[in-house]
Amino acid sequence: MTINDKNKLLDRLESAKYVVIELGCGMRKRHADAIGIDALDYPCVDIVGDIYEVLTQFPSGSVDEVYSCHFVEHVDSVSRLLAELARVVKVGGVVEFVAPHFSNPYFYSDPTHRSFFGLYTFSYFSINSPLRRKVPTYQEKLWFQLDQVDLRFKSSREFFIRNAFKRLIGLVFNSCSYMKELYEENFCYLFPCYEIRYKLSRIDTQEKGK
Repeated sequence: MTINDKNKLLDRLESAKYVVIELGCGMRKRHADAIGIDALDYPCVDIVGDIYEVLTQFPSGSVDEVYSCHFVEHVDSVSRLLAELARVVKVGGVVEFVAPHFSNPYFYSDPTHRSFFGLYTFSYFSINSPLRRKVPTYQEKLWFQLDQVDLRFKSSREFFIRNAFKRLIGLVFNSCSYMKELYEENFCYLFPCYEIRYKLSRIDTQEKGK
C-alpha cells in the first residue's frame, strides 16, 4: 500500500520538539494536534497508509505520545503493533488505547474486529500491572509498563436514559481495582461494558535489566 504523507510531516519529524500520533483516527481526530494515521483517506487524516508501513517511516525514539480509539481491535497482531511502537516511542512516552470491552454486544457486529479486550489484556505484554492477578507474559522482551486500566460504561446516543444509568454503574465499578475485577468476573454480562481504556508508558529496558 502506497503511503500518502499529505502534509509532508514525515520530513519534519527530526526537527519537531514534541510528536503526538493518533492511530486509526478515522473521520475525526480525538487529539487535534496529533498526526492522524489511517488506511482510509478522510479529510482529517495526515498520513494515509498501512499502519506498519507508516510506522517504519518514523525514526526510532521520535514519538512522545500515541493515541488510538477503537483501532487496536482491528490489527492482526497486538504484539507486532507493540513491538513497532516500542521502537518509535521515546523512553517515558505514553501510549493510550481505547477498545471495545469483550462484553460489548456491538463488538460482534463488526466483521473487521480481530481481537478481544478485557482488564488483563495488556498485562500479558507489560510490567507492573495495577491489577491483582498475576498473568504470564508472551513476549521475550517487555517494553511497556501498564499504568492504568479503566472501564467505560455508556450506550449509543439514541439511548440517553440507558446511557445515564450505565455511567452511574461506571462510577461504582471504577472506584478501585478490586471493584473493576469484581465486575469483570461476576457482572460483565449482566451490565455490559462499552469500552476499556489502557494507559501504558515506554520503559527503559536497560534499566529494567540491571
